[in-house]
Amino acid sequence: MGLVHMTRGFWKKLKKPFFVLAPMADVTDAAFRHVIAKYGKPDAMWTEFVSCEGLCSRGKERLLIDLRYGSKERPIVAQLFGSNPEHMYECAKLVRSLKFDGLDINMGCPDRAIEKQGAGASLIKNPKLAQELIRAAKEGAGTMPVSVKTRIGYLTNTLEEWLPLLLKAEPVAITVHGRTRKEMSKVPANWDIIRDAVLLTKKYTSAAKRPLIIGNGDVKDIRDAREKIKQSGVDGVMIGRGIFGNPWLFNRKFEGKEISQKKRLGVLVEHAKYFEKIYKNIKRFEIMKKHFKAYASGFDGAKELRVHLMSTRNAKEVEKVVTSYLLTI
Repeated sequence: MGLVHMTRGFWKKLKKPFFVLAPMADVTDAAFRHVIAKYGKPDAMWTEFVSCEGLCSRGKERLLIDLRYGSKERPIVAQLFGSNPEHMYECAKLVRSLKFDGLDINMGCPDRAIEKQGAGASLIKNPKLAQELIRAAKEGAGTMPVSVKTRIGYLTNTLEEWLPLLLKAEPVAITVHGRTRKEMSKVPANWDIIRDAVLLTKKYTSAAKRPLIIGNGDVKDIRDAREKIKQSGVDGVMIGRGIFGNPWLFNRKFEGKEISQKKRLGVLVEHAKYFEKIYKNIKRFEIMKKHFKAYASGFDGAKELRVHLMSTRNAKEVEKVVTSYLLTI
């Protein structure tokens, strides 16, 4: 595969600092992104990660549902994981044909099944393959920009060796999660090391080829993100778990304000209905239930409400439970 230069696409239009939504399996699906786009749209969104090998197999049709998106979610980035450069090339062509705004390669997921395939965080141990995957993706992507999400190392912090090797393949942006693979989420994210990523990028690249550096890990809200930007000098911040139960997270009008439980529960019902509309007979309704605790917490009667919500089987039952609860307050 030939040498492919960096294309910046939508990234060059983002005002710094920017705030983006992290890809999370069985969380940031099309239903949740639809709700977020309506109530508090970030500067960019990612899909859940999707298997490259799966997209190149006979089971492709079942996975394409995870690449569904609506125009209101733009700019939208498709995240893929894989370890076969030829498959990555084919998947990049597919993502381009689906008119995504960008493609992101997952090089940080610690899931053992994904690592066994040589994908996710295991690529930190195989920088040559990581470079090949980026180049293959860029060749298949054409003018669509290719980015990477990774960690600071595998067993220990090896960012000083790992990051320069990634930079050689010229991705347009690199999201750095401030933990090693070994640390999982058991220790606080290290934003001083994320600052090192910014400094290393300046050291090893010219301004023309410099990728954007996005910090990720333990960001509670936009106010917290701004503090971490000051601390680290990153171009943008990616927020993951902070979005649970709070589609208003990226909405500047609600910054620092408490969302009423009535409004929160109303959006829960809306979310459940939209999930069912998109995924009925495709995905189990149980997937929606991981959102219930986040939406229904921090107020009197929340625990009892959650118990009732967990026994629901569809959106209509969720609406009935929430309506009954709201009549009691």
